[in-house]
Amino acid sequence: MSSSHLLVTAFNTVSQGYSIDRVVADPELNSEFLVVCQELGLKQPPGELNRRLMNLRKAGEFSGRPRAIRTHFPDEDEYRFTAEMAIRFMERKHAVSLDSVICDPALAAEFDLLAGSICPGFTVLQYRWAALGLRKARSLQPEIAARILPPETLLHLKVADLRITTVPQRQGLYLFFDTDTCLYVGETENLFRRLKKHLDHADNKGLARWMWEQGMDNLNLEIQVLPDVSTQIRKALELELIRSRKPVFNVQR
Repeated sequence: MSSSHLLVTAFNTVSQGYSIDRVVADPELNSEFLVVCQELGLKQPPGELNRRLMNLRKAGEFSGRPRAIRTHFPDEDEYRFTAEMAIRFMERKHAVSLDSVICDPALAAEFDLLAGSICPGFTVLQYRWAALGLRKARSLQPEIAARILPPETLLHLKVADLRITTVPQRQGLYLFFDTDTCLYVGETENLFRRLKKHLDHADNKGLARWMWEQGMDNLNLEIQVLPDVSTQIRKALELELIRSRKPVFNVQR
């Protein structure tokens, strides 16, 4: 029996009528799938087995089957944005696609921790399924910035935990967001100076007012330290992030 047929057999054994995406994204089902794969003699790493299963679907190996049982979580609006910010971070940090993150156990675990730190209280499957739903809705179009100029360093932290003296005096991009909204995207030649101004409420009146009224407990910050590039390139990357993230306190140009 070919390896493709063995993968299909393993999927059929554990799927319980759910889709391939659900079997890959659901930690319990995926663990069962990988165990069956091993029992059938498939020795590839877990990430490769998951990717091969997804590729079989794309190749039409599962066409003509009954419709899979629908996976739906009624409270997804509460953490959908969190899933988006977490997967965008992973794409930028590792230069990988959503499918690669969900298929690879190590990358998926990193995504889970990040999503849970932004908006705790939901399951691993819920965060992953929300990210997959964004892709299906075509709300996760690839960002040019992630492909053209990967950052030298990429950081995510809670603003309440930020020690401003640890911010590098380097050029880069930065994003402020809470659990359900991207608030502001900026570029600067000196991240330390610019972020200090923001935290002193001396930069961007809209964001400053938000911080004054809402506090910083739910405020997150993503810092992207860039290699040496021109101001024009930094501004182009900033505009790309404004286009894709739609921050509420940026002037849309």
